[in-house]
Amino acid sequence: MTELSLKKIYSGKVRDLYEIDDKRMLMVATDRLSAFDVILDDPIPRKGEILTQISNFWFKKLAHIMPNHFTGETVYDVLPKNEADLVKDRAVVCKRLTPIKIESIVRGYLTGSGLKDYKKTSTICGLKLPEGLVEASKLPEPIFTPSSKEEVGDHDINISYEECEAKIGKELAAKVRDSAIALYKEAAAYALTKGIIICDTKFEFGLDENGTLTLMDEVLTPDSSRFWSIDTYQEGTNPPSFDKQFVRDWLEQSGWNKQAPAPKVPADVIQKTVDKYQEVLDLLTK
Repeated sequence: MTELSLKKIYSGKVRDLYEIDDKRMLMVATDRLSAFDVILDDPIPRKGEILTQISNFWFKKLAHIMPNHFTGETVYDVLPKNEADLVKDRAVVCKRLTPIKIESIVRGYLTGSGLKDYKKTSTICGLKLPEGLVEASKLPEPIFTPSSKEEVGDHDINISYEECEAKIGKELAAKVRDSAIALYKEAAAYALTKGIIICDTKFEFGLDENGTLTLMDEVLTPDSSRFWSIDTYQEGTNPPSFDKQFVRDWLEQSGWNKQAPAPKVPADVIQKTVDKYQEVLDLLTK
């Protein structure tokens, strides 16, 4: 990624943030890929562009539910033309918000860490679930299962709703929970019409200068969600997903100890990952 004339204020696993002024920033999605909390040396070509297009689609589609971080400007409003040309498909101008310090996870189906918790206690994040559920079971209703927001490199930890209230306050916790579930329900119903099951997803929220809860960062991408195809979904199995699972599976089989540096990922695995990301974009937006 070419450096921009704006001041870089943050570099995350995938996104770089640049300062425009005290109210706005430029968010750029890179082609970096992280797996098991390690950023891989090999980028996934066009990943940042595809993720940005998927997020932008959802931000617009869900704008009637709650405000989002868009300012309404384009990169050409804040960058010289030569720089804007370089990042126009992977960057957005957004409001500077005060992030809410929890991960807002909504689950519609049982898998992953939720399944592990359920097998032990019949609960997820303290929420009691019906008996007899198995891998990939659809939950009676989507559930809000927050996790703590840890520093880059640390694993986020599932917390109960009561712990969430203690962290951010009762009123805000209820608003975050209700907003996250409403966003998930609308998106999941739409995705089903396109042949995609949204198993679970993570939302990021912030507060604007007036204290208004605002949707931010990325929305319902293969990096922040688990997408399954209706065609291959079967309860009791772990359905293949439209995300970086190809890379994760390869890394698992490589004998890597999950400490940096990661091994070099083969070109065919990288290409399959690009193809999956592109397939999600095509399915959702056609």
